[in-house]
This record gives sequence, structure tokens and C-alpha cells, in this order.
Amino acid sequence: MRQIGVEERRGRIGRRHRLAASSKAADATEAATAVVALHATDPATVHLSIAARVPGSDVAATERALYDDRTLIRMLGMRRTVFVVPTGFGPVVQAACADDIAVKQRRLLVKHLTEAGVADDAESCGTWLRTVEESTATALALRGSATAQELSADEPRLRTRLNMAEGKAYAAAPYVTSRVLFQLAVEGRIVRGRPLGTWLSSQHQWSPAEEWLAGGLGDKLMAEEARITLARAWLTSFGPGTAADLQWWAGWTGGQTKKALAAVEAVEVDLDGQIGYVLPGDEEPEVPVEPWVAFLPALDPTPMGWKDRGWYLGDHKAKLFDNTGNIGPTVWADGRIIGGWGQPESGEVRFQLLEDVGRETRTLVEAAAASWTTWLAGVRVTPRFRVPLERQLSQG
Repeated sequence: MRQIGVEERRGRIGRRHRLAASSKAADATEAATAVVALHATDPATVHLSIAARVPGSDVAATERALYDDRTLIRMLGMRRTVFVVPTGFGPVVQAACADDIAVKQRRLLVKHLTEAGVADDAESCGTWLRTVEESTATALALRGSATAQELSADEPRLRTRLNMAEGKAYAAAPYVTSRVLFQLAVEGRIVRGRPLGTWLSSQHQWSPAEEWLAGGLGDKLMAEEARITLARAWLTSFGPGTAADLQWWAGWTGGQTKKALAAVEAVEVDLDGQIGYVLPGDEEPEVPVEPWVAFLPALDPTPMGWKDRGWYLGDHKAKLFDNTGNIGPTVWADGRIIGGWGQPESGEVRFQLLEDVGRETRTLVEAAAASWTTWLAGVRVTPRFRVPLERQLSQG
């Protein structure tokens, strides 16, 4: 079994994730492909992740890829998370992850509708939900695109309230609107289009998938076939990694992960005592790249690519992650995290290094911070999930 050490694993990141200067991506779609998918829970992440990988990229170029050329599509995928993926890869994510999520979320929503007394029993609530979904989809088709508020005006039953955590301090009675739209989206029937406001907005217009893309997400794939394709893509970008890494990243069961690794004929390697996997032919050392630094946004796909993060995170978890596992803005050098960054009200990019990196690397970091300050041009990005170091750097 070939051994792949920490330094070699770090060395792969610069080239494969398009972060080293000599390995940058040509455009937004190529950048997304390099990391399989871009996290889109926080809309700013998409733009900043692309800008970190595509020289000369700006907000307008990314918006063209998303909303005009539509070579990228925003969809629900791994771990019930919103991602931006290359459009041609959308059917893979749908069949490998989203379809299973849709089944589980429908069951949960019917349970909540039953508890709210929307109908007499679970079967009746399931019928009610299907009826409302079809009415909502019809209303959206007639409009072509619409906001959640516009759709709830067309279909008043979307304003039915749920009773969540009744009797507890955190009880809530939200409208069912977002849950119904989530269900239609995770089934691949509707897609999020342009934001309502700036590129930082998390509110989007909705469109029927068939209207947004000719033929929607394309031909339906078999789940097992799609999982094999997704596992191969993950290993290409993030290998070597453990079975636990892939299982966590994809949101699969242990059995699904094991079958996918077997199907791609993944090769076992020794990761400092742990069994890891690479694709056949990918066991050899990576060709070294030049020294590099990168400022990555909160929830960037690189730090969120593995469950076990110690080999590139070091002892910095407490300052860079929140309590639910979301990472904040990070500073990288040669495949490891060396610090974090944030913005005060002035919009300037501030950083703090968490280890001694030497004068040459610090000079590269200072230049990168200045470049990001220029790129943001006074726009202040506040991550959706805030972490201790980012909060500290954003004060004043």
C-alpha cells in the first residue's frame, strides 16, 4: 500500500483546486468543476470562490454564467445543501443525492402537516401537499418566473402555518411556503434564478426547470450510476481521502459509499495510518507547484471537502469554525490554513495569521489582502455563519 503523507496531500490542493498561480481556471464553470460543486448556502461564497480561482473574474462574469449562459445551475445536493454545479453535472447530483433527500423531506413535511392539523391523517396530508405542489407549479409556469411572495398570492394555501416545537421556548409557526418550494426544488422541478437585489442577496426568483433549461435537468440517471460518477469526481478533486470523508461529503450511507468506491476500483493508500483512496493511476506524487497563498470565503468547497481536516487545518478549528461545523473566511499557504480574514465597516480586508509563516509568505499574504480589498471595492461581505476570528477582524 503506497503511503501518501500530509505534505503530498497539501501539494495536490494548489493544482487541483486551481489555487496556485500556475493552475488557475479559465472561467467560472472550470472553477466549479475543479472542486465538483461550489457551496451556495451563502450567495457571496459562489462569487468569492470563483474569484479566488479565476484571474480577472468579477461579479458580472459569474452572473452571466449563472443567469445568461446558464453553464452553472444552483440546486440542492449533497447533505441537503444548496450548491452551484456545472449544468451538465446537475443530473448526476440530482440522482446521486437529491432524489433520496426528496423522499425523506416529503415524509418529514407530511409529518409536520399532520401535526399541524392540516388534514385528518397523514394520507390526507400527503394528498393535500401534492395538490398544493401542482397548483404552485402551474402558477409558476403561467408566470414564467416568480418570487415566493407572488406564488403565495396565486396559491393561498402556501400561507398555511406549521406548528414547530409547540410548547417550547423556540416554538414557531412558519408558513409552509418555503417547505413546498424546497420540495419542488429538491425534486428538480423548479430552480432558483436571479437574486432579488445584489449578488449578496439570498432571495431568488423561481423558474420551472423546463423553462430555465431546455429539457430541464436532462435524462434521468440511475441512482447507483450517478453515485459512481460523483465518487469519481470527488476522488479526482479531493483524493486521497477516506471512506468517511466521502460519506460525509456526499451525505450517503456507509453502504452506498462502499459500493461507489468499489465500482470506481478505488486504490487503497496509507494516509499516516488511515486507509485512504485514490483513483487507479493516481497513486503517484503530484508535480510540485510554486509557493502560493489564497484568501478563501466562508464555506469555500476546499476546506469543506473532507470530514477529517486536521492535516490542513492544524489547531485552528476553534477560531475558524462555528459550533455546527461551518468554516469562516480562511487564509491558505501551500495547502494548509494559516489564518483567517474579515472586513470592518470600511470594507478593507483584514487578516490574522495563526502561525509563523516567514517573511516571504507574509509578503504574499499582504499582497493578496490588498488585491481582495481592491476587488471588493468597498462591498462588505458578512458571512451567513460567523466564526470567532472573523467577528474579531470585523470589529472597528
